[in-house]
Amino acid sequence: MKTSGIHHVAIICSDYERSKRFYVDVLGLAIIKEIFRAERNSYKLDLRINDHTQIELFSFPHPPQRLSNPEACGLRHLAFGVEDIEETVAYLKLHNLEIENIRVDEITGKKFTFFPDPDNLPLEIYQV
Repeated sequence: MKTSGIHHVAIICSDYERSKRFYVDVLGLAIIKEIFRAERNSYKLDLRINDHTQIELFSFPHPPQRLSNPEACGLRHLAFGVEDIEETVAYLKLHNLEIENIRVDEITGKKFTFFPDPDNLPLEIYQV
């Protein structure tokens, strides 16, 4: 098997409008397509990260809770590359997000930190 990269990451949210505002207005992702699927009472929102990668944001009635700490079993976190981590942290703090202290990756020497999305899913920013 040969892959060409990650196409998308799927996220199920508990409050569609709140999560849509977060990913579009705070993180600045562009809307590709938004669909309401009446038979499922569910939205599917395709968001552009870059020319090759997307987030699919889903809403479902009463989704079950899942552990979300970065160390929990399962998908660990979603990481976004940024050019200036201090500037990005300052921007996120303007939106009243709780940001962990900036750390340095002991292997790469790059700076990174974590913050939660509206459903407390761990998101990372990593200085590229």
